[in-house]
Amino acid sequence: MANYASAIRRIRRSEKSRQRNKHYKSRMKTAIKRVLASENKEEALQLFSQTQGLLDKLASKGIIHRNKAANQKSRLAVHVNGLSS
Repeated sequence: MANYASAIRRIRRSEKSRQRNKHYKSRMKTAIKRVLASENKEEALQLFSQTQGLLDKLASKGIIHRNKAANQKSRLAVHVNGLSS
């Protein structure tokens, strides 16, 4: 256990951040899975646009790296563009 008040506050703040990041990462993974699981192109396009916004938001907040966001968006775009109408 930490001995200093500042260390105790830092631990408390780190735990809050960890929980928040965990929540956002879970949302991101679920959104990606939904896009990859969709077989209908129109539905996939709608889910893809929502997922793109989420990935951009997470990258801007520093929860994921911006290159990871770009790689995921590219991967999803390839999937969506490969679907037939």
